[in-house]
Amino acid sequence: MPYFVYRISAMKELTHIDTFDKYRDARNLVREMRKEQSEEDTDIIRLIFARHKTEAELELLKPREPRPTGEE
Repeated sequence: MPYFVYRISAMKELTHIDTFDKYRDARNLVREMRKEQSEEDTDIIRLIFARHKTEAELELLKPREPRPTGEE
């Protein structure tokens, strides 16, 4: 399965950046893009592992549960 790199805008608009067969190549691109982002740029750069582009986009648009903030 390939690795997809996306840019997600504040309006939840997805922009497909690139697709990779190797995790390391995808991770390096994401790190480089995040490093080059300006302070004013609120877009999120995400890396996702999926069978195909449609599955990746569906997963990225799916609401996520908030992370736990500590032990309860």
